[in-house]
Amino acid sequence: MVTLNDIQRFFNGTLRIAEPMGKYTSFHIGGPADYYLEPASKTELVRLVNYFRQNTFPFIMIGNASNLLVSDQGYRGAVVNLECALPSIRMEGDMVYAEAGVRTGRFVDFCIQRSLQGAETLAGLPGTLGGRVMTAEGSLSEHIVEVEILRDNSVARLTNEEGGVVYRKSGSARDIVLAARFRFPEGDKEELMRLRRELLIQRNDEQPLNHPNAGSIFKNPPGNSAARLIHEAGLKGCVHGRAMVSDRHANFILNNGGAGAREVVELIKVVQQTVRAKFNVALELDVKLIGFEEQVLKEVA
Repeated sequence: MVTLNDIQRFFNGTLRIAEPMGKYTSFHIGGPADYYLEPASKTELVRLVNYFRQNTFPFIMIGNASNLLVSDQGYRGAVVNLECALPSIRMEGDMVYAEAGVRTGRFVDFCIQRSLQGAETLAGLPGTLGGRVMTAEGSLSEHIVEVEILRDNSVARLTNEEGGVVYRKSGSARDIVLAARFRFPEGDKEELMRLRRELLIQRNDEQPLNHPNAGSIFKNPPGNSAARLIHEAGLKGCVHGRAMVSDRHANFILNNGGAGAREVVELIKVVQQTVRAKFNVALELDVKLIGFEEQVLKEVA
């Protein structure tokens, strides 16, 4: 059984009870989590996760919560934010060592300043490095040398060749990425800065930045584009309550001012049903749904 007194015996970080998750998600949507915690160190993070697991208490890990849709009812469990516990980035010989709480933009800048080529393709993307490693974002996986994970209550280090990296279709759902080591080839710093600047301009032009959102709602189907399918289905600007399909980038759903999670889910279903009827393509969610009933998850699976 998890109790506040037990947690406070070993936990020195930030701890809040019944904390609204809309304060933390990029969607600005989400009801209260039973516990919201920001561990102060890696040691404290590992101990906290082990405590929850030993007591079979539900918990989720977040970074800057840029790809989450949290239920209006919140989350019955603990939300653990790893940014404060895992903020380090440094050079170790010819490798970059970066912890999971490092934001993507900071990682990109660190590499470019050292004339390392390969990370610049992530310029303008939200999120933290832990999420990038878990999803093997773009070509990032090619540069991973080793990943440090929390697995079965102990810290393990796995080389890329061992096949234990926590990509979308491998590894264990219980694995938590703590850090990774990368090896990048040398590049021209001025050229890398130019590429980063071009990507930032392109993404700022294409993506809606004036309303809260969670980035891409759907994964791109094999050989296709979710945004193109949604656009050609005539759904740009489609509204349900205070949620709206962006008229700028069709794979974004916007919080148009006070939208609730249920409104977003209903709009997701409209998009999926319309695209399936028109193109016989099933759009798979890229955003993570937290705190919803099993029936709702099945409806949008």
